[in-house]
Amino acid sequence: MLSTTPLLCALSLVRVALFGTPATLDDRATLGATPQVKATCHRIAAAVSNASEVFYPHSAQYISDITHTYASSSELSTCSVEPGSAGDVSKILRILGSTRTPFAVKGGGHTTNPGFSSTRGVQISLARFDKVTVNSTARTVELGAGLTWDQVYAALDPFGINVVGGRVRGVGVSGLTLGGGISFKSNKYGLSIDNVVSYELVLPNGTITSVTSEDTDLWFGLRVGLNNFGIVTKFVVKSHPQTKVWGGIMFYSPNQLDAVKDALVKYQQKQDVNAALLVFLNYASGQMTSGSILFYDAPVPPKGLFEDFLAIPTTLKNVSTWSFPDLISIFNPLSPPPSSARNYACGVPVTQYSPAVFDAFVNQTLLWGPRVVSLDKNASVAAFFEPFDSSIFSHGSGSAYPPDRSQAIFQSVLGVTWTNASIDGHIAPALRQGKDAVQAVAVADGQNLSHAAVYVNYAMFGTPPEEIYGQNVPRLRRIRAAIDPKDVMGLTGGLKF
Repeated sequence: MLSTTPLLCALSLVRVALFGTPATLDDRATLGATPQVKATCHRIAAAVSNASEVFYPHSAQYISDITHTYASSSELSTCSVEPGSAGDVSKILRILGSTRTPFAVKGGGHTTNPGFSSTRGVQISLARFDKVTVNSTARTVELGAGLTWDQVYAALDPFGINVVGGRVRGVGVSGLTLGGGISFKSNKYGLSIDNVVSYELVLPNGTITSVTSEDTDLWFGLRVGLNNFGIVTKFVVKSHPQTKVWGGIMFYSPNQLDAVKDALVKYQQKQDVNAALLVFLNYASGQMTSGSILFYDAPVPPKGLFEDFLAIPTTLKNVSTWSFPDLISIFNPLSPPPSSARNYACGVPVTQYSPAVFDAFVNQTLLWGPRVVSLDKNASVAAFFEPFDSSIFSHGSGSAYPPDRSQAIFQSVLGVTWTNASIDGHIAPALRQGKDAVQAVAVADGQNLSHAAVYVNYAMFGTPPEEIYGQNVPRLRRIRAAIDPKDVMGLTGGLKF
Protein backbone atom coordinates (compact mmCIF):
# COMPACT_ATOMS: atom_id res chain seq x y z
CA MET A 1 0.00 0.00 0.00
CA LEU A 2 1.35 3.44 -0.89
CA SER A 3 1.93 5.50 2.19
CA THR A 4 1.61 9.20 1.62
CA THR A 5 1.68 12.84 2.66
CA PRO A 6 -0.71 15.75 2.10
CA LEU A 7 -0.21 15.20 -1.64
CA LEU A 8 -1.50 11.70 -1.92
CA CYS A 9 -3.14 10.51 1.26
CA ALA A 10 -6.28 9.69 -0.72
CA LEU A 11 -4.29 6.85 -2.29
CA SER A 12 -3.97 5.03 1.02
CA LEU A 13 -6.77 6.23 3.26
CA VAL A 14 -10.51 6.67 3.36
CA ARG A 15 -12.49 8.53 5.95
CA VAL A 16 -13.21 6.17 8.81
CA ALA A 17 -14.38 6.29 12.40
CA LEU A 18 -11.15 7.05 14.18
CA PHE A 19 -11.38 5.87 17.76
CA GLY A 20 -13.22 2.55 17.75
CA THR A 21 -16.98 2.29 18.08
CA PRO A 22 -19.14 5.40 18.43
CA ALA A 23 -19.98 4.41 22.01
CA THR A 24 -16.30 4.33 22.98
CA LEU A 25 -15.73 7.69 21.32
CA ASP A 26 -18.78 9.21 23.04
CA ASP A 27 -17.63 8.07 26.46
CA ARG A 28 -14.12 9.43 26.00
CA ALA A 29 -15.38 12.79 24.74
CA THR A 30 -17.83 13.14 27.62
CA LEU A 31 -15.18 12.30 30.21
CA GLY A 32 -12.78 14.87 28.72
CA ALA A 33 -15.24 17.77 28.67
CA THR A 34 -14.94 20.61 31.20
CA PRO A 35 -17.91 22.50 32.68
CA GLN A 36 -16.66 25.77 31.17
CA VAL A 37 -16.47 24.39 27.63
CA LYS A 38 -19.82 22.63 28.02
CA ALA A 39 -21.34 25.95 29.06
CA THR A 40 -19.83 27.61 25.98
CA CYS A 41 -21.35 24.90 23.77
CA HIS A 42 -24.80 25.54 25.24
CA ARG A 43 -24.35 29.29 24.87
CA ILE A 44 -23.47 28.89 21.20
CA ALA A 45 -26.47 26.62 20.64
CA ALA A 46 -28.75 29.27 22.11
CA ALA A 47 -27.23 32.10 20.06
CA VAL A 48 -27.05 30.73 16.53
CA SER A 49 -29.86 30.75 13.98
CA ASN A 50 -31.75 27.78 12.57
CA ALA A 51 -29.17 27.66 9.77
CA SER A 52 -26.64 26.28 12.25
CA GLU A 53 -26.52 23.45 14.76
CA VAL A 54 -24.46 22.23 17.72
CA PHE A 55 -23.74 18.51 18.13
CA TYR A 56 -22.57 16.48 21.11
CA PRO A 57 -21.10 13.01 21.64
CA HIS A 58 -23.64 10.24 20.89
CA SER A 59 -24.35 12.06 17.60
CA ALA A 60 -23.28 10.70 14.22
CA GLN A 61 -22.82 14.26 12.97
CA TYR A 62 -20.45 14.99 15.84
CA ILE A 63 -18.28 12.07 14.70
CA SER A 64 -18.27 13.40 11.14
CA ASP A 65 -17.35 16.88 12.34
CA ILE A 66 -14.30 15.80 14.32
CA THR A 67 -13.07 13.10 11.90
CA HIS A 68 -9.89 13.87 9.98
CA THR A 69 -8.13 11.90 7.27
CA TYR A 70 -5.63 10.63 9.84
CA ALA A 71 -6.31 9.56 13.41
CA SER A 72 -3.25 11.50 14.56
CA SER A 73 -4.90 14.74 13.44
CA SER A 74 -8.19 14.24 15.34
CA GLU A 75 -9.19 15.08 18.89
CA LEU A 76 -12.33 14.50 20.91
CA SER A 77 -13.95 17.91 21.20
CA THR A 78 -16.55 18.75 23.85
CA CYS A 79 -19.03 19.61 21.11
CA SER A 80 -19.05 20.42 17.43
CA VAL A 81 -20.86 23.24 15.69
CA GLU A 82 -21.79 23.56 12.04
CA PRO A 83 -22.44 27.23 11.28
CA GLY A 84 -24.65 27.80 8.25
CA SER A 85 -23.98 31.51 7.72
CA ALA A 86 -21.24 34.07 8.16
CA GLY A 87 -23.52 35.79 10.68
CA ASP A 88 -23.52 32.69 12.86
CA VAL A 89 -19.74 32.37 12.54
CA SER A 90 -19.62 35.94 13.85
CA LYS A 91 -21.74 35.01 16.88
CA ILE A 92 -19.62 31.93 17.55
CA LEU A 93 -16.32 33.82 17.40
CA ARG A 94 -17.63 36.52 19.74
CA ILE A 95 -18.66 33.89 22.29
CA LEU A 96 -15.41 31.96 22.01
CA GLY A 97 -13.39 35.14 22.39
CA SER A 98 -15.32 36.43 25.40
CA THR A 99 -15.16 33.06 27.20
CA ARG A 100 -11.57 32.31 26.15
CA THR A 101 -12.63 28.85 25.00
CA PRO A 102 -10.23 26.75 22.90
CA PHE A 103 -11.61 25.92 19.46
CA ALA A 104 -10.65 24.56 16.05
CA VAL A 105 -11.84 25.21 12.50
CA LYS A 106 -12.09 22.28 10.08
CA GLY A 107 -12.57 22.47 6.33
CA GLY A 108 -11.69 19.14 4.71
CA GLY A 109 -9.76 17.73 7.67
CA HIS A 110 -6.78 16.80 5.54
CA THR A 111 -3.93 18.19 7.66
CA THR A 112 -1.31 15.80 8.96
CA ASN A 113 -0.50 18.13 11.87
CA PRO A 114 -2.16 17.23 15.18
CA GLY A 115 -4.19 20.03 16.74
CA PHE A 116 -4.13 22.27 13.67
CA SER A 117 -7.84 21.83 12.95
CA SER A 118 -8.90 19.79 15.98
CA THR A 119 -9.40 20.55 19.68
CA ARG A 120 -10.68 19.30 23.03
CA GLY A 121 -12.78 22.47 23.12
CA VAL A 122 -15.31 23.54 20.46
CA GLN A 123 -14.90 22.01 17.00
CA ILE A 124 -16.18 24.27 14.21
CA SER A 125 -16.96 22.38 11.01
CA LEU A 126 -17.47 24.45 7.86
CA ALA A 127 -19.39 21.62 6.17
CA ARG A 128 -22.51 23.75 5.54
CA PHE A 129 -20.55 26.25 3.46
CA ASP A 130 -20.89 23.95 0.47
CA LYS A 131 -22.11 26.08 -2.44
CA VAL A 132 -20.42 26.42 -5.84
CA THR A 133 -21.65 29.47 -7.80
CA VAL A 134 -20.40 30.21 -11.33
CA ASN A 135 -20.24 33.79 -12.61
CA SER A 136 -19.73 33.34 -16.36
CA THR A 137 -19.59 37.10 -17.02
CA ALA A 138 -16.84 37.78 -14.50
CA ARG A 139 -15.17 34.41 -15.18
CA THR A 140 -15.10 33.66 -11.48
CA VAL A 141 -16.44 30.96 -9.18
CA GLU A 142 -17.67 31.44 -5.62
CA LEU A 143 -16.61 28.55 -3.38
CA GLY A 144 -17.90 27.75 0.09
CA ALA A 145 -15.09 27.13 2.57
CA GLY A 146 -16.41 23.70 3.53
CA LEU A 147 -16.11 22.18 0.06
CA THR A 148 -13.54 19.65 -1.06
CA TRP A 149 -11.87 20.12 -4.41
CA ASP A 150 -13.34 16.97 -5.94
CA GLN A 151 -16.80 18.40 -5.19
CA VAL A 152 -15.78 21.63 -6.90
CA TYR A 153 -14.44 19.90 -10.00
CA ALA A 154 -17.60 17.81 -10.37
CA ALA A 155 -19.75 20.94 -10.18
CA LEU A 156 -17.67 22.86 -12.73
CA ASP A 157 -17.22 20.09 -15.29
CA PRO A 158 -20.57 20.71 -17.07
CA PHE A 159 -19.54 24.35 -17.59
CA GLY A 160 -16.27 23.43 -19.31
CA ILE A 161 -14.27 25.44 -16.77
CA ASN A 162 -11.95 24.73 -13.88
CA VAL A 163 -10.10 26.40 -11.02
CA VAL A 164 -6.64 26.00 -9.49
CA GLY A 165 -7.07 23.56 -6.64
CA GLY A 166 -6.11 20.28 -5.01
CA ARG A 167 -4.84 17.12 -6.67
CA VAL A 168 -6.53 14.31 -4.74
CA ARG A 169 -9.98 13.60 -3.39
CA GLY A 170 -10.91 14.87 0.06
CA VAL A 171 -8.61 17.91 0.15
CA GLY A 172 -10.50 20.93 1.52
CA VAL A 173 -10.84 24.22 -0.34
CA SER A 174 -10.11 26.33 2.73
CA GLY A 175 -7.05 24.55 4.07
CA LEU A 176 -5.33 24.19 0.72
CA THR A 177 -6.01 27.80 -0.32
CA LEU A 178 -5.09 29.45 2.98
CA GLY A 179 -1.89 27.38 2.90
CA GLY A 180 -0.95 28.46 -0.64
CA GLY A 181 -2.35 25.77 -2.90
CA ILE A 182 -0.08 23.72 -5.17
CA SER A 183 -2.09 22.35 -8.07
CA PHE A 184 -1.65 20.32 -11.24
CA LYS A 185 -2.24 23.68 -12.94
CA SER A 186 0.19 25.76 -10.88
CA ASN A 187 2.92 25.89 -13.52
CA LYS A 188 0.39 27.60 -15.79
CA TYR A 189 -1.62 29.74 -13.38
CA GLY A 190 0.33 29.90 -10.12
CA LEU A 191 -0.76 28.83 -6.65
CA SER A 192 -4.39 28.74 -5.57
CA ILE A 193 -3.86 32.05 -3.75
CA ASP A 194 -2.74 33.64 -7.01
CA ASN A 195 -6.21 32.94 -8.38
CA VAL A 196 -8.28 34.30 -5.48
CA VAL A 197 -10.26 37.45 -6.27
CA SER A 198 -11.78 38.01 -2.83
CA TYR A 199 -12.36 36.41 0.56
CA GLU A 200 -15.42 36.61 2.78
CA LEU A 201 -13.79 36.83 6.18
CA VAL A 202 -15.18 36.88 9.71
CA LEU A 203 -12.65 38.85 11.72
CA PRO A 204 -11.71 37.77 15.25
CA ASN A 205 -14.02 40.47 16.71
CA GLY A 206 -16.96 39.07 14.71
CA THR A 207 -17.01 41.69 11.95
CA ILE A 208 -17.88 40.26 8.53
CA THR A 209 -15.89 41.77 5.69
CA SER A 210 -14.90 41.18 2.07
CA VAL A 211 -11.15 41.28 1.54
CA THR A 212 -9.73 42.20 -1.87
CA SER A 213 -6.36 43.37 -3.14
CA GLU A 214 -7.32 46.91 -2.13
CA ASP A 215 -7.01 45.86 1.52
CA THR A 216 -3.24 45.85 1.31
CA ASP A 217 -2.16 44.37 4.66
CA LEU A 218 -5.01 41.94 5.25
CA TRP A 219 -4.85 40.75 1.64
CA PHE A 220 -1.13 40.11 2.06
CA GLY A 221 -1.70 38.23 5.32
CA LEU A 222 -4.50 36.03 3.99
CA ARG A 223 -2.26 34.97 1.13
CA VAL A 224 -0.90 31.93 3.01
CA GLY A 225 -1.55 33.27 6.50
CA LEU A 226 -3.65 30.23 7.47
CA ASN A 227 -6.18 30.91 10.24
CA ASN A 228 -4.35 33.79 11.91
CA PHE A 229 -6.74 36.53 10.77
CA GLY A 230 -10.18 35.06 11.35
CA ILE A 231 -12.38 32.49 9.63
CA VAL A 232 -12.83 32.58 5.85
CA THR A 233 -16.31 31.41 4.85
CA LYS A 234 -16.16 32.02 1.10
CA PHE A 235 -13.60 32.35 -1.68
CA VAL A 236 -14.17 33.99 -5.06
CA VAL A 237 -11.60 32.61 -7.51
CA LYS A 238 -10.71 32.95 -11.18
CA SER A 239 -11.99 30.29 -13.57
CA HIS A 240 -10.18 28.94 -16.63
CA PRO A 241 -11.37 26.94 -19.66
CA GLN A 242 -10.95 23.19 -19.23
CA THR A 243 -10.59 20.53 -21.92
CA LYS A 244 -10.00 16.87 -21.26
CA VAL A 245 -6.64 16.12 -19.69
CA TRP A 246 -4.06 13.36 -19.90
CA GLY A 247 -2.34 11.63 -17.04
CA GLY A 248 -2.49 9.06 -14.30
CA ILE A 249 -0.35 7.00 -11.96
CA MET A 250 2.33 4.36 -12.44
CA PHE A 251 4.05 2.04 -9.97
CA TYR A 252 7.42 0.80 -11.17
CA SER A 253 8.92 -2.64 -10.92
CA PRO A 254 11.47 -3.23 -8.16
CA ASN A 255 15.10 -2.34 -8.89
CA GLN A 256 14.10 0.56 -11.16
CA LEU A 257 15.35 3.37 -8.90
CA ASP A 258 18.20 4.29 -11.23
CA ALA A 259 15.82 4.57 -14.18
CA VAL A 260 13.43 6.71 -12.12
CA LYS A 261 16.32 8.94 -11.02
CA ASP A 262 17.56 9.38 -14.59
CA ALA A 263 14.07 10.23 -15.85
CA LEU A 264 13.52 12.80 -13.08
CA VAL A 265 16.89 14.48 -13.64
CA LYS A 266 16.25 14.75 -17.40
CA TYR A 267 12.66 15.98 -16.96
CA GLN A 268 13.80 19.12 -15.14
CA GLN A 269 15.25 20.45 -18.39
CA LYS A 270 11.83 20.32 -20.08
CA GLN A 271 9.82 23.50 -19.55
CA ASP A 272 6.11 23.10 -20.34
CA VAL A 273 3.59 24.98 -18.20
CA ASN A 274 0.82 22.54 -19.11
CA ALA A 275 2.68 19.67 -17.48
CA ALA A 276 3.00 18.51 -13.88
CA LEU A 277 4.94 15.63 -12.38
CA LEU A 278 5.21 13.93 -9.01
CA VAL A 279 7.66 11.11 -8.31
CA PHE A 280 7.48 9.07 -5.11
CA LEU A 281 9.38 6.47 -3.14
CA ASN A 282 7.83 4.19 -0.54
CA TYR A 283 9.40 1.79 1.96
CA ALA A 284 7.06 -0.79 3.46
CA SER A 285 7.24 -4.46 4.44
CA GLY A 286 10.98 -4.56 3.83
CA GLN A 287 10.76 -3.33 0.24
CA MET A 288 11.37 -0.03 -1.52
CA THR A 289 9.01 0.82 -4.37
CA SER A 290 8.68 3.87 -6.61
CA GLY A 291 6.17 5.47 -8.90
CA SER A 292 5.06 8.64 -10.62
CA ILE A 293 1.99 10.75 -11.26
CA LEU A 294 1.89 12.39 -14.68
CA PHE A 295 -0.36 15.26 -15.76
CA TYR A 296 -0.83 17.23 -18.96
CA ASP A 297 -3.48 19.93 -19.36
CA ALA A 298 -4.65 18.73 -22.78
CA PRO A 299 -6.04 15.46 -24.16
CA VAL A 300 -2.59 14.31 -25.35
CA PRO A 301 0.90 15.42 -24.24
CA PRO A 302 3.59 16.35 -26.75
CA LYS A 303 6.02 13.63 -27.73
CA GLY A 304 9.22 13.48 -25.73
CA LEU A 305 7.83 14.96 -22.51
CA PHE A 306 7.07 11.88 -20.41
CA GLU A 307 8.59 9.08 -22.52
CA ASP A 308 11.40 8.38 -20.04
CA PHE A 309 8.85 7.62 -17.32
CA LEU A 310 6.54 5.68 -19.61
CA ALA A 311 9.43 3.44 -20.71
CA ILE A 312 10.16 2.19 -17.18
CA PRO A 313 8.68 -1.29 -16.50
CA THR A 314 5.61 -1.05 -14.25
CA THR A 315 3.64 -3.21 -11.84
CA LEU A 316 0.59 -0.95 -12.21
CA LYS A 317 -0.19 1.64 -14.85
CA ASN A 318 -3.33 3.75 -15.15
CA VAL A 319 -2.57 6.54 -17.63
CA SER A 320 -5.13 7.79 -20.12
CA THR A 321 -7.17 10.77 -21.34
CA TRP A 322 -9.81 11.81 -18.82
CA SER A 323 -12.18 14.51 -17.78
CA PHE A 324 -10.52 16.43 -14.97
CA PRO A 325 -12.90 15.08 -12.27
CA ASP A 326 -12.33 11.52 -13.50
CA LEU A 327 -8.57 11.95 -13.28
CA ILE A 328 -8.86 13.15 -9.68
CA SER A 329 -11.12 10.19 -8.88
CA ILE A 330 -8.43 7.61 -9.67
CA PHE A 331 -6.40 8.77 -6.69
CA ASN A 332 -8.31 6.50 -4.34
CA PRO A 333 -7.27 3.88 -1.78
CA LEU A 334 -5.56 0.88 -3.30
CA SER A 335 -6.38 -1.26 -0.27
CA PRO A 336 -8.37 -0.74 2.94
CA PRO A 337 -6.23 1.12 5.51
CA PRO A 338 -6.26 0.42 9.22
CA SER A 339 -8.77 2.65 11.00
CA SER A 340 -6.02 3.91 13.30
CA ALA A 341 -3.73 5.15 10.51
CA ARG A 342 -1.52 8.05 11.57
CA ASN A 343 0.70 10.32 9.48
CA TYR A 344 3.23 13.10 9.81
CA ALA A 345 4.76 14.89 6.81
CA CYS A 346 7.80 17.17 6.64
CA GLY A 347 8.55 19.57 3.79
CA VAL A 348 12.09 19.37 2.41
CA PRO A 349 12.53 22.23 -0.09
CA VAL A 350 15.39 22.10 -2.58
CA THR A 351 16.10 23.91 -5.84
CA GLN A 352 17.08 20.98 -8.04
CA TYR A 353 16.85 17.19 -8.13
CA SER A 354 20.43 16.30 -8.89
CA PRO A 355 21.48 12.64 -8.75
CA ALA A 356 23.08 13.31 -5.36
CA VAL A 357 19.90 14.84 -3.91
CA PHE A 358 17.74 12.00 -5.24
CA ASP A 359 20.13 9.49 -3.69
CA ALA A 360 19.95 11.38 -0.39
CA PHE A 361 16.17 10.94 -0.32
CA VAL A 362 16.58 7.25 -1.14
CA ASN A 363 19.14 6.86 1.64
CA GLN A 364 16.92 8.57 4.22
CA THR A 365 13.93 6.47 3.20
CA LEU A 366 16.02 3.30 3.51
CA LEU A 367 17.50 4.49 6.81
CA TRP A 368 14.26 5.33 8.59
CA GLY A 369 12.04 2.76 6.91
CA PRO A 370 13.42 -0.32 8.72
CA ARG A 371 13.69 1.57 12.01
CA VAL A 372 10.07 2.66 11.98
CA VAL A 373 8.84 -0.71 10.72
CA SER A 374 10.70 -2.39 13.60
CA LEU A 375 8.44 -0.39 15.95
CA ASP A 376 5.25 -0.84 13.94
CA LYS A 377 4.95 -3.52 11.26
CA ASN A 378 2.18 -1.48 9.58
CA ALA A 379 4.41 1.57 9.14
CA SER A 380 5.84 2.94 5.90
CA VAL A 381 8.14 5.81 4.96
CA ALA A 382 7.70 7.82 1.78
CA ALA A 383 9.44 10.58 -0.15
CA PHE A 384 7.91 12.84 -2.82
CA PHE A 385 9.54 14.93 -5.53
CA GLU A 386 7.86 17.86 -7.31
CA PRO A 387 9.79 19.62 -10.06
CA PHE A 388 8.16 22.91 -11.07
CA ASP A 389 8.46 25.29 -13.98
CA SER A 390 10.86 28.15 -13.25
CA SER A 391 8.00 30.65 -13.62
CA ILE A 392 5.65 29.12 -11.02
CA PHE A 393 5.80 32.13 -8.67
CA SER A 394 5.52 34.75 -11.42
CA HIS A 395 1.71 34.49 -11.62
CA GLY A 396 0.92 36.46 -8.47
CA SER A 397 1.93 39.52 -6.47
CA GLY A 398 3.56 39.68 -3.05
CA SER A 399 2.24 37.25 -0.46
CA ALA A 400 3.12 35.97 2.99
CA TYR A 401 4.50 32.87 1.24
CA PRO A 402 6.72 32.54 -0.68
CA PRO A 403 8.87 35.28 0.81
CA ASP A 404 10.88 35.33 -2.43
CA ARG A 405 9.01 34.93 -5.74
CA SER A 406 12.08 35.29 -7.92
CA GLN A 407 13.00 31.59 -7.98
CA ALA A 408 11.13 28.30 -8.07
CA ILE A 409 11.34 25.95 -5.11
CA PHE A 410 10.94 22.19 -5.41
CA GLN A 411 8.73 21.30 -2.44
CA SER A 412 9.79 17.76 -1.63
CA VAL A 413 8.32 15.79 1.27
CA LEU A 414 9.35 13.05 3.68
CA GLY A 415 6.40 11.32 5.34
CA VAL A 416 5.64 8.43 7.67
CA THR A 417 2.38 6.51 8.06
CA TRP A 418 1.93 4.19 11.05
CA THR A 419 -0.75 2.78 13.38
CA ASN A 420 0.84 2.36 16.81
CA ALA A 421 0.13 5.59 18.71
CA SER A 422 2.76 4.75 21.33
CA ILE A 423 5.55 5.57 18.84
CA ASP A 424 4.24 9.04 17.96
CA GLY A 425 7.15 10.68 19.73
CA HIS A 426 9.70 8.93 17.52
CA ILE A 427 8.32 10.09 14.18
CA ALA A 428 8.78 13.87 14.12
CA PRO A 429 12.47 13.76 15.22
CA ALA A 430 13.17 11.17 12.54
CA LEU A 431 11.60 13.34 9.84
CA ARG A 432 13.47 16.43 11.00
CA GLN A 433 16.78 14.54 10.91
CA GLY A 434 15.92 13.26 7.45
CA LYS A 435 15.18 16.77 6.24
CA ASP A 436 18.46 18.12 7.61
CA ALA A 437 20.43 15.28 6.03
CA VAL A 438 18.89 15.79 2.57
CA GLN A 439 19.35 19.55 2.65
CA ALA A 440 22.97 19.14 3.76
CA VAL A 441 23.58 17.04 0.65
CA ALA A 442 21.85 19.68 -1.50
CA VAL A 443 24.07 22.43 -0.12
CA ALA A 444 27.20 20.29 -0.60
CA ASP A 445 25.99 19.72 -4.16
CA GLY A 446 26.06 23.48 -4.79
CA GLN A 447 22.47 24.49 -4.09
CA ASN A 448 21.75 27.82 -2.41
CA LEU A 449 18.80 27.12 -0.11
CA SER A 450 18.72 30.55 1.52
CA HIS A 451 15.47 31.39 -0.28
CA ALA A 452 14.03 27.84 -0.16
CA ALA A 453 11.14 28.43 2.22
CA VAL A 454 9.06 25.48 3.38
CA TYR A 455 5.63 25.29 1.72
CA VAL A 456 3.07 25.95 4.46
CA ASN A 457 0.91 22.91 3.73
CA TYR A 458 3.98 20.65 4.01
CA ALA A 459 5.36 22.33 7.12
CA MET A 460 5.37 19.93 10.05
CA PHE A 461 4.25 21.18 13.45
CA GLY A 462 7.08 22.93 15.25
CA THR A 463 8.50 24.49 12.08
CA PRO A 464 9.71 28.02 12.95
CA PRO A 465 7.70 30.70 11.08
CA GLU A 466 10.94 32.14 9.71
CA GLU A 467 11.53 28.93 7.73
CA ILE A 468 8.20 29.50 5.96
CA TYR A 469 7.71 33.26 5.76
CA GLY A 470 11.31 34.50 5.96
CA GLN A 471 11.61 38.27 6.19
CA ASN A 472 7.79 38.58 6.13
CA VAL A 473 7.40 37.41 9.74
CA PRO A 474 7.65 40.89 11.38
CA ARG A 475 5.03 42.32 8.99
CA LEU A 476 2.70 39.37 9.58
CA ARG A 477 3.00 39.86 13.33
CA ARG A 478 2.12 43.54 13.00
CA ILE A 479 -0.94 42.75 10.85
CA ARG A 480 -2.13 40.09 13.26
CA ALA A 481 -1.68 42.37 16.27
CA ALA A 482 -3.79 45.04 14.56
CA ILE A 483 -6.51 42.62 13.43
CA ASP A 484 -6.63 40.48 16.57
CA PRO A 485 -5.45 42.49 19.60
CA LYS A 486 -7.29 40.13 21.98
CA ASP A 487 -5.64 37.06 20.44
CA VAL A 488 -8.90 35.28 19.70
CA MET A 489 -7.28 33.22 16.94
CA GLY A 490 -4.63 32.22 19.44
CA LEU A 491 -7.33 30.03 21.01
CA THR A 492 -7.23 27.79 17.95
CA GLY A 493 -4.53 25.53 16.60
CA GLY A 494 -2.18 25.92 13.68
CA LEU A 495 1.03 27.71 12.94
CA LYS A 496 1.13 31.09 14.70
CA PHE A 497 3.29 34.12 14.06
